[in-house]
Amino acid sequence: MPDMYGNVIGIFIGVWLLQTTASLSAWAAQGWIVAVSAFGALVVCGRLRRRARTARGGSAFWALGLAAAVCMGYAYAAWRADARLSDALDSALEGRDLQLTGTIASLPDDTGDGVRFVFESDPATGVPQRVLLSWYRGRGNAAGEDREPPALQPGERWRLAVRLKRPHGSATPGGFDYEAWLLERDLRATGYVRGGERLVTDDGGFMNRVHRLRARIRRQFEAALPDAPYCGILVALAIGDQAGISPAQWEVLRRTGVQHLISISGLHISLVALAVGGACGALWRRAPWLTSRCPARLAGAMTGLAAAGIYALLAGMGIPVQRALVMLAAAALAMTARRETSARNVLTLALAVVLAFDPWATLAAGFWLSFGAVAAILLTVGGRVAPLRGWRAGVRLQWAITLSGVPMLVALFQGFSLAAPFANAFAIPMVSFAIAPLTLFAAIWPAGWLLDLAHTLTAWMMAALQWLSASAFALREQPLPPPWLLAAAAVAAMLSILPRGTPGRLAALALLGGFFLWQPDRPRQGDFHAAVLDVGQGLAVHVQTASHDLLYDSGPLYGSASDAGERVVLPYLRARGVSRLDATVISHDDADHAGGLHSVQARIGIGEIVAGAETSGPAAKAKANSGPGNAYVTRIEPVRGTPCVSGLSWHWDGVDFAVLAPKTLPGGRRDNSQSCVLRVSGAGGVSLLLTGDLESSGEGLLVAMQGDDLASTAVVAAHHGSRSSSSLAFVTAVRAQVAIFSAGYRNRYGHPHPQVLARWEGAGSHNLRTDSGGTVLLEARGGEMTAEGWRTVAPRYWHGR
Repeated sequence: MPDMYGNVIGIFIGVWLLQTTASLSAWAAQGWIVAVSAFGALVVCGRLRRRARTARGGSAFWALGLAAAVCMGYAYAAWRADARLSDALDSALEGRDLQLTGTIASLPDDTGDGVRFVFESDPATGVPQRVLLSWYRGRGNAAGEDREPPALQPGERWRLAVRLKRPHGSATPGGFDYEAWLLERDLRATGYVRGGERLVTDDGGFMNRVHRLRARIRRQFEAALPDAPYCGILVALAIGDQAGISPAQWEVLRRTGVQHLISISGLHISLVALAVGGACGALWRRAPWLTSRCPARLAGAMTGLAAAGIYALLAGMGIPVQRALVMLAAAALAMTARRETSARNVLTLALAVVLAFDPWATLAAGFWLSFGAVAAILLTVGGRVAPLRGWRAGVRLQWAITLSGVPMLVALFQGFSLAAPFANAFAIPMVSFAIAPLTLFAAIWPAGWLLDLAHTLTAWMMAALQWLSASAFALREQPLPPPWLLAAAAVAAMLSILPRGTPGRLAALALLGGFFLWQPDRPRQGDFHAAVLDVGQGLAVHVQTASHDLLYDSGPLYGSASDAGERVVLPYLRARGVSRLDATVISHDDADHAGGLHSVQARIGIGEIVAGAETSGPAAKAKANSGPGNAYVTRIEPVRGTPCVSGLSWHWDGVDFAVLAPKTLPGGRRDNSQSCVLRVSGAGGVSLLLTGDLESSGEGLLVAMQGDDLASTAVVAAHHGSRSSSSLAFVTAVRAQVAIFSAGYRNRYGHPHPQVLARWEGAGSHNLRTDSGGTVLLEARGGEMTAEGWRTVAPRYWHGR
């Protein structure tokens, strides 16, 4: 059995290493051959190790076996990745009108702006089988009639008119990797529906029927609890659909560290198995004719496993659910074979099976948190002279899970809840023994009073959680440390939960203290860092000096309930350790520049707001698609703060900030030519010019006022590279070494325009684009400036695929 642990750990390391590579090797398509060969070498090394006559020889064969296991995991994951990436959208079909026939293969989710669902297409040349589609309101057909999307049900067959694009998301330090999320779920294109025709209402198929059952349960809950604020939480506990939980509720759950209770995981699956299996075993013992044919313990185990499997199907079979189901299956099989098996063996088997089915599991937060929590429990309860008992056991386990999970939470979410131990102390019993059972009974037997009682208990729990989350100390946000420090902290956290007297335990606690105190490097006096964030079709730039932080614009709206401030800007700032902005400059009030300001203001402190031109009268309604790069730009409510006028300037840590415009700039449509233009100048004459949506008329006036003084080392090209900006006179006057274009992938405006790109390149600029290179990182140090895209700094093999 020791060989099993080492082999599975080696396979895990190989799979994880593959998911960190920049590109797949040429042999990836034949990776199965390498994997089989490595498996053969693994078997041979295991046998030779057992026959080795010396300890040194055994260690050598153990090391060779571990290397073979790593190679096996790497090659297997490469083979699976190559096969999945081969089902790709032909780039020539991106953005074109296509006719697809297929089946709705998921539970449709209401996004507020429309409906999103997985569509399994019939075989079509150049089109992947599984795509993620959105049917927006106001896009009822190809003519764009203003109508609601039809009521969609899983299993229905449709003929749809769609436009697709390859998987693409924001590439930003500390941000969510949307492309990896799509890859793990085998969604090889995204797009939207322009019209459709329902062909068949029920296409059959086992999983389609499961999804229809999930949809029926959701409708029953929503009908029984109309306008109930926590209906979405009950739906999530019953069928794993979290779309009905509001962002405000998620924030309360996140700040108190109990979001794991709403995401169906091993806790929920195990409780169902124990409840059903225990009841079956108790009844079985009362029938002697049954016990004579099958032991009650075995009958209870198999019945509990079957119940857990049904619940796992309703929950959507996520990573934590898979892990719990595999562990239960291993224990049940051990009972069938009349053999005892250790928890460590079961956990190892679960890891192997999960990686075999899903090599991309290592990209999911649930994988690390679920396996980490179980490992912490095993370390806490194992190796003790006397077992833990009573309330002390519960306290000890909660402390172990909390402490061991901190490095992972910092790596995944750049923060952890200090209120979690207190919140979990009452939330776990309430959800496990009251709310979840009532909810599941209501799913089986739709009695209104069951849901009313479950909702009342949920409301009481959320009221207590809201009180805890209101504390300024509820959540500690931590900057993203380097990988070596994260790995060291994870090992130290595991060592620190071992029994007292364990060698190295005190050193581990000291290392954890250093982990909590770590802060990222900041620029030196006179230098500055800047990041043009990959927010899609919009603009957001973070500028950092030795002790100050500034945000220039805040990115676009993405929909009625999401914006770049929440999804891109704040995760980046958390990863950089920024908890307060000394100033925020909003160039003008277009939604693609100011759409994320509200989210930023709500979450971190802002010292001063410098605002560009304001509009008068009521603001227009802001509409936006639900994905980066697709915002329908329009006005938002006017932003009020210190007026942005030429002549305004300040000095931070040896770095000068100067507003160059507006100054009664004429012409230009809307207020683009009155955008607030800011220049940041560091030591040695290095400078960055931020121009908002300035148009050619405003550029001409700037050239006339500034002349040669307009020259800058780097420039963020105005208006995302539109033809209405970047006039030849302005480009010639700026003479930038680097020109940066912030634009959305395949945006409907065609930004940046090829003529504009050529104009800057002809003037000697190196062009960088957020839509192709991700967030652009600039570093002004000692009179020199470097610039590179995040997709170049941290490339992954699935980027652009």
